[in-house]
Amino acid sequence: MNKSTLALAVAVGVMAQQAGAAGFIEDSKATLGLRNFYINTDNRSGTNEPSRNEEWGQGFDLRFISGYTQGTVGFGIDAIGLLGVRLDSGGGTNGNVTADGKPGPAYGGTVFPSESNGQAVDNFSSLGLTAKAKISQTELKLGTLQPKNPVIVTNDGRLLPQTWQGGQITSGDIKDLTLVGGQIEHAKGRNSSNNEQLSINGAAARTVNSNKFIYAGGDYKITKDLTAQYYYGNLEDFYKQHFLGLVHNWAIGPGVLKSDFRYFNSSDDGANGNTPAYFSSGNYSGVASGRGKVDNNLYSGLFLYTVAGHTFGGGYQVSNGSSDFPWLNQGDGSSNYTITDMQIQKFGRAGERTWQARYSYDFAKVGVPGLTAGMVYLRGDNIDTVTSRGLENGNGDSEWERDLTVGYVVPEGPLKNVGFMWKNATWRTNIAGVRDQDENRLILSYSIPLL
Repeated sequence: MNKSTLALAVAVGVMAQQAGAAGFIEDSKATLGLRNFYINTDNRSGTNEPSRNEEWGQGFDLRFISGYTQGTVGFGIDAIGLLGVRLDSGGGTNGNVTADGKPGPAYGGTVFPSESNGQAVDNFSSLGLTAKAKISQTELKLGTLQPKNPVIVTNDGRLLPQTWQGGQITSGDIKDLTLVGGQIEHAKGRNSSNNEQLSINGAAARTVNSNKFIYAGGDYKITKDLTAQYYYGNLEDFYKQHFLGLVHNWAIGPGVLKSDFRYFNSSDDGANGNTPAYFSSGNYSGVASGRGKVDNNLYSGLFLYTVAGHTFGGGYQVSNGSSDFPWLNQGDGSSNYTITDMQIQKFGRAGERTWQARYSYDFAKVGVPGLTAGMVYLRGDNIDTVTSRGLENGNGDSEWERDLTVGYVVPEGPLKNVGFMWKNATWRTNIAGVRDQDENRLILSYSIPLL
């Protein structure tokens, strides 16, 4: 039994003795989230399989969040139960297919885990428990976590959400300052029932891993409209990462302008500096594989002006260095904290320069509450790649993506809070050996309060 599992068992035992204490039950909440999810990805160019990924399933997300026992130190426990049921994923359309069309060796497809023959399973499930303790405004959690900060972001873009195993402490005891720190040992992907160790894109998949990611940082509210951020993350034997951020809201005329500036400095750690199996993807002259140690500086700025239901936006991002931008990525779907983390691509390749334009509208302003729509267009160029002989491609590759989203949440009546969403994305690139994609997602969701 590892240290975190033992500590969690002890904590659960302590809380079991105090479960009847005032506050633990009275402040508890339980909800059942329902999500019906369909995805269709059409690979438009090239001949390598798969040409089409298509899956449809029903997800169940049951959550219990306890209150705290009384006393100087309050104790509690949270639980999350996840179940995904396959409705359709036949004919090899789950995305786990090799270049010749045969069942692939991956652990999972687009949405569901895979059987040994590469086909999608009928269902998959998991249970997570989190012990917690609180003193004043400082809270400690141990067990299943879903952190979201600039150096670690939980993905919830498919049927079931990603979860992590570890510990985290959050404190709001100092006015206008929120501090957070933690250590993650394992990740459970959005298409998996198993806890996996941690890795990055480019490293030998499921061959070299780490079971230690530490992070710490904070948000300081300088004024009511200006927030400064600093965070640090370190995936042992892969990379170290520093983040600086500044967010400002400025009332201009009838609307508000939000400015969001972000800077990441990422460098190698341990084996990533000298062992090929640990290398990152990127642009390394003289290396035919195009892989090497982490070396990346990423700068970005995003500006959003909101007025009378309209939001107009534009942004620019620069990814400097030999490597692509690194983040926790086990190869089964993940998110990062860049302004270019889109439906299909991330736009953080070595050397890439990306500009974007955005527009969204809230139809509540014209008497249709609950209806929203938005569009984002991004274009990245100057992507650094290497040829099969290890020579730098001097022309620079490019890519673009256009995302459309339409959503509606029923505001009242017997179907109140039922949500419908359509997400459509188109991605095109001239990177050699990479296929263009069109993708549609249809999502029906509903949350039922149980306590």
